[in-house]
Amino acid sequence: MRRLPIYFLIDVSESMVGTPIEQVQEGMRTIIQNLRTDPYALETVFVGIIAFAGKTVTLSPLTELYKFYPPVFPIGGGTSLGAGLEALMKEIDTSVVKTTLEKKGDWKPIVFLFTDGNPTDNYSSAFSKWNKKYRGHCNLVAISLGDNVNTLMLAQLTENVLMLKDTSPESFKQFFKWISDSIKASSMSVTDYGTDDLRLPSTEGINLEKVDSARHSNPDENFVVLHARCQTTHGDYLVKYARKTNFFGVELPSRYNELGYRLVGAYPINGAKYAQLSSGEEARVNTMNLTGVPTCPCCGNQLGVVVCDCGKIFCVGENGDHACPWCGMEGTLGEIGPGGIDISRGLG
Repeated sequence: MRRLPIYFLIDVSESMVGTPIEQVQEGMRTIIQNLRTDPYALETVFVGIIAFAGKTVTLSPLTELYKFYPPVFPIGGGTSLGAGLEALMKEIDTSVVKTTLEKKGDWKPIVFLFTDGNPTDNYSSAFSKWNKKYRGHCNLVAISLGDNVNTLMLAQLTENVLMLKDTSPESFKQFFKWISDSIKASSMSVTDYGTDDLRLPSTEGINLEKVDSARHSNPDENFVVLHARCQTTHGDYLVKYARKTNFFGVELPSRYNELGYRLVGAYPINGAKYAQLSSGEEARVNTMNLTGVPTCPCCGNQLGVVVCDCGKIFCVGENGDHACPWCGMEGTLGEIGPGGIDISRGLG
């Protein structure tokens, strides 16, 4: 029998603690209950679950639907999406039967990725491996739980990127019904028509929005420019980084992105005019790719690139307590983890 493998790659980082992970737990039970009433799903569907935080764990290997029981989801520190993707690819290599000259293997796996934040690990090599070896042989649906995820980053993995903006219990209920309907439609397609094209139902009437990655412009990869605001004067400034070069002054190829960008300087600007002349679109860059921190050009504070929880950049000085000039949040200066964080950058 040819199986239809369904994988759930689920973010169980600290930000999912409480209501979000409880809703995912309940949602998975609902999905399995719904699928067990569908004869097509019972005939073809096998389910596997991989959880990722700072590390990954396979909570359930690929299991026949009628034998599958949703596991209890743990919580961990960090959001290692790259590691989660590596674990998924390893699981696919191990469990999915490939087609040979002698027999047909399993249908194309369907993967549902749930995440509510941005990666804290260096995910570039895992993304590259996925796109080269697995993307054409799998159907990946990436879902942002809330609007804090860099959907342009997810669009590097798949054209099927969706955002669940409203994470209320009712919205989650509708969302997991949509997941169930997607799997039912796909299982019917492989059974009746012998095609493993992904069948996604309409999102009309639910708070699930398909992200149009084509709306985003490509940034100038020669420079990274950050829009910051002075904590003291509330004046705006730009922090400019240029791609690192070798000793002969020759620009390195884009595949050496891990070498990143070096600081050029920080420059005060007229914030209102900057907004008038800007498209409003942004890209992302990981802080690990940026070398150098400027002083604030508006007030002289020693750290001109500090990231608030709201995602905006501002400056801090020697005082222990700080207030973000963008959102007003108050707090003390902490440290970024070893994997860095993705922050907003201009298009250059």
